[in-house]
This record gives sequence, structure tokens and C-alpha cells, in this order.
Amino acid sequence: MDCALYIARRYLFSQKSHNAINIISAISVCGVALATLALVCTLSVFNGFHDLISSFFTHFDPDLKVEAVRGKTFAPDSATLARLRALPEVEVVSLTLEDNAMAQYKGQQVMVTIKGVDDDFQALTHIDEILYGNPEFKLYDAVADYGVLGIQLMYILGTGFDPYDPVEVYAPRRGAKVNLSNPMASFRRQPLYLAGNVLNINDARYASSYIVTSLDYARRLFDYDSEVSAIELRLTPKARVAKTQQSIAAIMGEGYTVHDRYEQQAATFKVVKIEKFVTYLFLCFILMVACFNIISSVSMLILDKQANADTLRSLGATDGFVARIFIYEGNLIALLGALVGLVLGVVLCLLQQEFGLIGLGGDGQFVVDAYPVRVKLTDLLLVLVSVVAVSAISVWMPIKVLNKYFLNR
Repeated sequence: MDCALYIARRYLFSQKSHNAINIISAISVCGVALATLALVCTLSVFNGFHDLISSFFTHFDPDLKVEAVRGKTFAPDSATLARLRALPEVEVVSLTLEDNAMAQYKGQQVMVTIKGVDDDFQALTHIDEILYGNPEFKLYDAVADYGVLGIQLMYILGTGFDPYDPVEVYAPRRGAKVNLSNPMASFRRQPLYLAGNVLNINDARYASSYIVTSLDYARRLFDYDSEVSAIELRLTPKARVAKTQQSIAAIMGEGYTVHDRYEQQAATFKVVKIEKFVTYLFLCFILMVACFNIISSVSMLILDKQANADTLRSLGATDGFVARIFIYEGNLIALLGALVGLVLGVVLCLLQQEFGLIGLGGDGQFVVDAYPVRVKLTDLLLVLVSVVAVSAISVWMPIKVLNKYFLNR
């Protein structure tokens, strides 16, 4: 062990000649511990919200989604689809066509997103688990086309579950010029009957604007022949998403993107990551302020150990060696506080995870009653490294100056 580190360790736990030094050191440890605890708990809460948001997309978003880089649609060839279905990691391949339209029901109008899906979509998403009402997922029969509305959209339009009164869907004719004397001639209108159920999804984007219908209906509405807007894939439970994503990208070639669940909701998860990073920076600033309290503790220790420093110099110790003792002392105080804060933070997160000690309030209006948390080892390592780095930066220069002023005389 480094001799300077050994002496610093002895100073950390030894009784000082002035009891005030012990009290100040304890306060410094508590300050670092509280800042570390705040970092652990805050980062764990953001991890919990990240997982909570991820759970919203489990039943509707595919594992992987292939889209064209340019343009809204593309026409997949049968050979490419066969290669995708032949991959051992791919369980279901479904074709979808998605675009914006206007829905009207008894004078109530709202902009919606029409999502046309093929017959494999039900196996792709397990959509029956998020259906409310009629458990049968039926999008067409011999006489009519049916649509499944988001639950909030049903309330906005006021449709209820009436199967005999269709929703009128309007979409602009592709390539048609607007006729000012008869604007409605520039739009294609198609009735869409209600399927007797709704999409009960905890995502406002889907619940308030989406209508799921058949792929053929969407192609007729938007004037397409064989085009689709995406190829959606469901993977086997043991499939490695990243590796399969690369394999599919190689099959599709340039001009296509392959997105996983998180990349499909990039905007949402980007907001969570930015908030987590900004909060981390603010808490690191608080941690730095807490580390400056260590300077007071070490300054008192320098005054208390002047005689010891003179003895060490008489034995041949250099000024740098003496300075290292007190630099180590400051870092050990920070490290002790960090370890205490890490342990307390992990324990508090586990208690919150198990018992939900801190609630969100709102009288049940939120999806969860208590703050969700998930402790990640990488976050614990990040916090520990941050404490060591911040303490080293905040302690090194002041202690060098204090050591020179008080001891090198």
C-alpha cells in the first residue's frame, strides 16, 4: 500500500485532537452520501419510467419494422418477403399501409391515421389482448369493411359500438387537382363500419387517432395497388434483436431502414434520455457543492496535523508526499460517503420497487400508483465514477494550496 494512502486511512478513522474535526468530517460524509443517494434514486426512477413506457408498446408495435428511406410507400417483391419469412429468428411477417385521413361521424370530424393491415397482423401483435368489446378481430367480410378505433377516438367521434352506422373516411385523391367549385371531388370517400370493439392502449397517440382496418381497404382509400408503408416483423422469443436487425437490413439492402421497438418510438425515448442526462448534470453540480464541504474537514485536519507533517519532513518526506496524504484523505471521505449513499440508494429503490413507498398521487388517475424504479449496475458504476471524479477535481487544487500555505513554512 502507498505509504501516503496508509497514513490518510489512519487519519480518517483515528480520533482527532479537536472533536469539531470529527463532526465536520461526519457532516462531509453525510453530504456526499445524500448527493449519491439522490443520484442513484433519480437515475433508477428514470429507468423505471423507461420500462413503463416500453410496456405500453408491447401489444401493438412490432419487434422490427422495415420502412423506405425515401417516400411513404414501397412495393415489396415476393422473393424478398420469402427470404424474410425463411429467417429462423422471424416468426411472423405482416404488411401494413399507414396514412392520414379525415373521419366523419354524424357531423363530428377529426383527423385520423388509417392503418391497413393484412391477415397476419393479429398473430404479429396479439391484438386480441388490447381489444375491448367484441373479442373477435374482424376487419372485413363479404359485404363490408370494418375498422377498430382507438378508445379515445371513439369518444371523440361519439360512435359507440353501433354496427349499422358507418364512419365516413375521406382521403385526397393522389395526383388530383383541387376543384374549387367542387372541392369534395378531390377526395375519395369510403364508409367504414364499426367492428364492435376498440383498441384499449395506454398511449394517447394510438388511442386518440388510430383506426385499424384491412390492407385492401387502405389501398383503395389511398389509391395504391401493391404498395405498403412498412413490413412489420415479430421475432421468436430467443431471437437476438440486434443481430436479426442486421440480417434483415442486409436482405433489404440500401434504401430501407430497420427499426426496433425503441427506434420506432425514438422521439419519446429521446425525451426520457435527455431528461435523465440533464437531471444527472444538476445532481452532479450538487455533488460538487457537497464535495467542497470536504475542504473544510481537510483544512481543519491540516491544522491539526502540522506537528506530524514536520516529523515526516524530518524523516525525509517531500512536500508532495505530505500533500498526497491530505488529497487521499479528501478522496477517502468522498469515497466513504459514496459507498454509504450507494448502499442506502439501492436499499431505498428496492423498498420502493417492492412496497411503492412514494406514490404519484392523482387518486388513481395515473397508470401506476407509485414511482416505478429499476436499479442498473451501469448507473451505480457511473455514480461511483462521478463521485470519485468530482471529489478529485474539487479537492485536489484547494488542498494543494492549503498544504503549501499552512505546512510549507
